[in-house]
Amino acid sequence: MKAILSDDKSQFTLQRGAWSNTYPVEEAAKWLAFYRRQPIDFPKAGHTYAASIAALEDLGRRLGQG
Repeated sequence: MKAILSDDKSQFTLQRGAWSNTYPVEEAAKWLAFYRRQPIDFPKAGHTYAASIAALEDLGRRLGQG
């Protein structure tokens, strides 16, 4: 999973293989919270969301949010 920041830093794209989706930067923290909740809400998912969490945490650091 990659979190790709747009040149103007107004959007980011989460990308894994052929799947991708673009969001406003203001929603990054919301999505990080969502993915962090998934292993708690759905324990059978295990580490499925670890790559998404890591990509969003890295994005936060690049944006100076963490």
